[in-house]
Amino acid sequence: MNNWFFGFLTSSIGKKLLMALTGLFLILFLAVHLAGNLQLLHDDGGKAFNTYAEFMGHNPLIQFISKGNFFFILLHAVLGIFLWSKNRSARGTQGYAVVKTRATQTSPGVAKFMWAYGLVIFVFIIIHLIQFWAMQHYGEIGYGVELVNIDGKEVRNLYAIVERTFSSLGFVLFYVICMVVVGIHLWHGFQSAFQTMGLNHPKYTPIIKFLGAAYSVLVPLGFAVIPIVFYLRHA
Repeated sequence: MNNWFFGFLTSSIGKKLLMALTGLFLILFLAVHLAGNLQLLHDDGGKAFNTYAEFMGHNPLIQFISKGNFFFILLHAVLGIFLWSKNRSARGTQGYAVVKTRATQTSPGVAKFMWAYGLVIFVFIIIHLIQFWAMQHYGEIGYGVELVNIDGKEVRNLYAIVERTFSSLGFVLFYVICMVVVGIHLWHGFQSAFQTMGLNHPKYTPIIKFLGAAYSVLVPLGFAVIPIVFYLRHA
């Protein structure tokens, strides 16, 4: 039984299924992450966001999910590289979708360059983690990190780090461009994930396609608005 299951997961179909499932998990994570980041838009000097960040940084369950999220990001990236390499060597294949139907077909150009979009996103994640996550967990007080008092408790002022970072026009543009790439990646990936799992139906596929398109626009837009607002506040 175990040998069969391991064999299935390491097969081409199994890898595509894992790619789809990890992709859907990361899609859900993005929505949760955006909900937290929108706390940055409160005009309260960072109180709402710092309170949220303090909770997220010390809650055992959240930390467990966070570590799992890093694993899923790496797994998704490795699977994507493997499947792209395999599809590249097999003529006549596009992206990592299993079968293309009229209802789920996406632009061949989008599927062809999914690996490039994924690479840009992966680089962005690394930079993002260094600038924000690492400062939250390993940044030293007095070296880019300061403390702020919230309801009688001193916490790391991560809001100030975000404020400093988004005061740079260059980084704001970089962030917004990356969100455009995330949107393109989501547009194709959302549909491909459901398609890979065999959830194709004339009645439901158009709904999935619509939800995927809406998600691919609204979520990256929500992330992109944050640095723009911060920059304009200090313009």
